[in-house]
Amino acid sequence: MIEKLARTLSKVGINGFLVGLLAAIFFAWLFPFAGSSESPVPWKPIINVGIGLVFFFYGVKLNPKELKSGLSNWRLHVLIQVSTFLLFPLLVMLISSYMPWIDKDFKIGITYLSVLPSTVSASVVMVSIAGGNIPGAIFNASISSLIGIVITPAWMGFLAGSADIQMDYLPTLGELSLKVLLPVILGVMSHNWLYPRIAKHISYLKYIDQTVIMIIVFTTFAQSFSQNVFSPYEGSVLLEVGATMLALFFLVWLLISITCKALGFSWEDRI
Repeated sequence: MIEKLARTLSKVGINGFLVGLLAAIFFAWLFPFAGSSESPVPWKPIINVGIGLVFFFYGVKLNPKELKSGLSNWRLHVLIQVSTFLLFPLLVMLISSYMPWIDKDFKIGITYLSVLPSTVSASVVMVSIAGGNIPGAIFNASISSLIGIVITPAWMGFLAGSADIQMDYLPTLGELSLKVLLPVILGVMSHNWLYPRIAKHISYLKYIDQTVIMIIVFTTFAQSFSQNVFSPYEGSVLLEVGATMLALFFLVWLLISITCKALGFSWEDRI
């Protein structure tokens, strides 16, 4: 009975991971202190270790030949970076004037989000869970973070009239090296020895990915709830913003999907 219900729900996109994300937000609302920066639980080191472990196993799963092939797929890399730093900001710039129901403060936040680079851990994990091109995801998520150090402040100065936003290059490069590049390199170096020993259990590694993402969601929302970030706004305002963001997401997704099909990308690259 339970298995049948789970299969039915999965057909409409409702699976254990999605339920876990919603549960993480619910518990963050219910126990905000537990996931905040004031909590006695050392969430940041736990998340950092989890991210490092996830990327190490990504490296273990990567065949060096597949990695080389994935990194040479320049059309994929160009499309991702153009979508991140050109398509998204231009769309927001074009439609922001047609969103009179959105508060000015939220418009600034939406503008900022539109010019930010990819979140490395979340984007790569999502690509992995969906069965996409992991080498391409790791490469582009890392590169976009470095490009964003220059592009994001420049866009914000143009779109929001604020050139005061600064992003430090060395700390960003250091975090990328320790959390992403070093674990991946160690994993790739361990591929020939370790992969044959864990190959039959490799499907269970997705639970590590999902757990890390749920912890990140829990702590992020808990911190917001503990600081009463949402309290100045009525529920209807937050729903309007949420609906607008969802519509913007589907618009970007549709444009990118059409482009990917036109370029003849494989299913993994489209993910």
